Amino acid sequence: MAGRLEGKVAMITGAASGIGLGTLELFVSEGAKVIAADVQDEKGAMLERRFPDAVRYARCDVTAEADIVAAVALAESAFGGLDIQFNNAGISDRMGAITEVTADGWNWIFDILVRGPALGMKHAVPAMLKRGGGSIINTASIAGLQAGWGPIAYSTAKAGVVHMSRCAAAQLSPQGIRVNAICPGLIATSIFGATMGMTRDAADQMAALVAQNAQIAQPVKKPGLPQDIAQAALYLASDASAFVTGTHLVVDGGITVGSRHSWDPEAGSPFAAIFGESLMQMAPGSGQG
Repeated sequence: MAGRLEGKVAMITGAASGIGLGTLELFVSEGAKVIAADVQDEKGAMLERRFPDAVRYARCDVTAEADIVAAVALAESAFGGLDIQFNNAGISDRMGAITEVTADGWNWIFDILVRGPALGMKHAVPAMLKRGGGSIINTASIAGLQAGWGPIAYSTAKAGVVHMSRCAAAQLSPQGIRVNAICPGLIATSIFGATMGMTRDAADQMAALVAQNAQIAQPVKKPGLPQDIAQAALYLASDASAFVTGTHLVVDGGITVGSRHSWDPEAGSPFAAIFGESLMQMAPGSGQG
């Protein structure tokens, strides 16, 4: 069913690439007008040329509150208001131990991943109230739910996004503004290359490698793509989720359902490792004896 966002105005941070770009493309196809908020000016200009009637680019560093204010103002001046905000802009630090954390690096991660969405929500609310309500979506991560899926500062920040979304939903939902988070799994974007310290171009190329190989780590045998997260964002942005707020939607190909042995028949059982194969064969129901 097309047109699920007809008449709606959305603001997407990090809209020029990855999950943000995939979501922008889907939202436009569903009838939305979109403010593409990003710091990649050339890509932003290309989006305006590609979607001349539906997209306006706003240079927006989410650590600069004035940029967020200006992007929301552009939504109102260009398209008449704001109904949907997708706080998606993100980066990652490098993998490392807690003993390697620096104060500046920690602050940088939290400024973008937590403070940015917080300020985004702050300035979206007045615009949304003028329209009678709206939907706010924050990008979290499976790294915020379980250890081992990201650097420690990144993972801690994403856990904060999940809880911040819940707290904001408690405050705003009675006013007609729903707030939810999405927790992506291994999605083929440039963030993995960035985690390794690659340049933006090299990190973009790394995304293809993620698409090719990530599926071996999860039950669902397809690569996670930006479009998969875009579909989740569409659901949370649309009236189909009118009764959904204060939660997080995990979109990860099943990677967090359990340890590998729970879904991979070739993975060794932890019980066999603990008790030994011979003892396991003697257990009732083993088919032995």
